[in-house]
Amino acid sequence: MGMYLNPGNMAFARNIKKNYIDKTGVIEILNDTIGTSDNLTCVSRPRRFGKSFAANMLIAYYDHTCDSHELFKPYHVSMSESYEEHINKYNVIALDITGFISSVKSVQGDIRDIPKLIQENVKKELAEEYPELGEMTDYTMALKKYVELTGRMFIFVIDEWDALIREAKDDKLIQETYLNLLRGLFKNNNFTPYAVAAAYMTGILPIKKDGTQSAISDFQEYSIINPGKFAQYTGFTENEVEMICQKNGQTFQQAKLWYDGYQVGKEVSVYNPYSVMQAVKSGEYRSFWKYTSAADSLETYINMDFDGLQEDVARLINGEEIEVSTDSFNNDLVSFRKKDDVLTSMIHLGYLSYNSETGQVRIPNEEVRSEFGKLIENASMTKLAGLIKASDKLLKDTIAGDSKAVENAIGLIRESNYAPNFYNNEQALRYVIKFAYIVCVDKYMKIEELPSGKGIADVVYIPKKNRPDPALVIELKWDKTSDAAISQIKEKNYPAVLNEFEGDIILVGVNYNPNTKEHHCTIEQIRKSIV
Repeated sequence: MGMYLNPGNMAFARNIKKNYIDKTGVIEILNDTIGTSDNLTCVSRPRRFGKSFAANMLIAYYDHTCDSHELFKPYHVSMSESYEEHINKYNVIALDITGFISSVKSVQGDIRDIPKLIQENVKKELAEEYPELGEMTDYTMALKKYVELTGRMFIFVIDEWDALIREAKDDKLIQETYLNLLRGLFKNNNFTPYAVAAAYMTGILPIKKDGTQSAISDFQEYSIINPGKFAQYTGFTENEVEMICQKNGQTFQQAKLWYDGYQVGKEVSVYNPYSVMQAVKSGEYRSFWKYTSAADSLETYINMDFDGLQEDVARLINGEEIEVSTDSFNNDLVSFRKKDDVLTSMIHLGYLSYNSETGQVRIPNEEVRSEFGKLIENASMTKLAGLIKASDKLLKDTIAGDSKAVENAIGLIRESNYAPNFYNNEQALRYVIKFAYIVCVDKYMKIEELPSGKGIADVVYIPKKNRPDPALVIELKWDKTSDAAISQIKEKNYPAVLNEFEGDIILVGVNYNPNTKEHHCTIEQIRKSIV
């Protein structure tokens, strides 16, 4: 058993010990490609979407040096027609490209050496079994000879194949050297048909469209935007998450709020697997988003500000959906040409959820929204920063009970690019209010039309856990009075929804007078004990 050549099933055995969700249907899909011209598969997903778990599963299933029948017996694939035909029947080469990058960096090495290191490490393990293979200078010929000696073709499993391309985004030499390595494996008529039974590669970004990655152009590609038959294996489905929550005594609705929201193909609800499992382990619902070099900061992208990108980001933060054309994206994080390219990159990185039927994107859940909240907290972008600064002052004025300042601030938002063109009803007023209080996204949970008491509150902002901020209950009126809005809050007992909230509650009534073109505001502060 080697590290790269036939590594066995230990990693998968560890993965399935607790709360494993059956995604073995992926194996059935790949089995159908073996022996066909479609036997090269590339699946791109955002980070934290179970790519490494899938790689471990495939290694355990195909590796001939172990017997994995007992591991797979409880799962779906064991009932498929192709199960016995392919289980533990192949040589496996398993490469984790991020692992190579980390190893080289840990010794202050040069990542340019990685393609060479890959070949040397695999050849070393080949030679441990057949010493004569270590003397062969041609990498693919050594692999082909190994196939002849063992009578078994290779299954290649390459995790995060594009990590080196992203890491060396400005180094054309290392990119070409690495792609030549892949070309020798998967686009080589003297090797590929004779030695490669199948290949499965994972990555974050799809294959580039400009031909520079022609070494892998023969791969059948399945991205987060076009997942095809892999859609149901992209993340956890709603039923799977509900089952996990029931099994572990967790609240399903909280899991849905924090980690749901990705729509992949025809799968209506797809959850972030990593975060769901972390929440189960910790017993706490919060953001488990981890920054990696796979994605630069949101601020870097948004600072580009193509075609009003910052305005669109503000709309996304406020819960709106934005139409995006994904066709022009060049599948890299360098050659952005317009706003749609930046937004499309955010889909692939997991910051946005894409609806293929409507062509629209949105922020998927509270976890990702908190990442945008951090962006707001440290906003330096010219346009968005101006909105955030004004919103922060508005919130402080609201808490201080300065109704005149609040009226003026709402009026300025009304005159900005964030206001609807047709300002003629209460819904339009609500639209403006959401932008006026956009700074709350980092500090509050915003709920619109929240059932409470004897009616439905227009907008309620509830402080996030462990924050001392007061709650806000906002009622909107059109061509009436702000006092009437406050009276309705009290009469309908809207603060009842905050029965478990121990801090102050700010009641905000806002009315727009279409005749005078003015907003009027009434603010009252109450204690929970008074409600």
